[in-house]
Amino acid sequence: MSDCSKAALLVVEDSDEDFEILQIFMEDLAVANPIYRCTTGDKALDFLYQNREQDKTAPSKRPSMILLDLNLPGIDGREVLERLKQDDEFREIPIVIFTTNSDPRDIKFCYGKGANGYLIKPIGTERFEKAVQAFVNYWLYTNTLPDWVELTGTP
Repeated sequence: MSDCSKAALLVVEDSDEDFEILQIFMEDLAVANPIYRCTTGDKALDFLYQNREQDKTAPSKRPSMILLDLNLPGIDGREVLERLKQDDEFREIPIVIFTTNSDPRDIKFCYGKGANGYLIKPIGTERFEKAVQAFVNYWLYTNTLPDWVELTGTP
């Protein structure tokens, strides 16, 4: 079983401010994971599928964890979640929703489509920091990934 504290993380987030705050808090928590960012659902899917097709001798950028906003321009997070969980190659990657959306219908939809977690972005810096800390503590330090994830974060 692999150490999640070195696994690559894909953050799909269109808000520069939210991403910058997330990065600051992760730096404060000494997160050493490589972090890739996509600002739209379309870019996230392109990133994942292009990396799948890349030269097998090149280092992979395939994430072992995805932090996904729901309300994205173009293809939204709901569709990204649905597509990835229907694809045999990406189904096992844990996807945690990180959004301001607290609509119970969306929460139910995301879990029904295979989301591994659903975090609501709190308002206020201190509460946002605690949410990031909870994510890091569980998903990057406590959670155990399957053997397909190497310590470098790539399969």
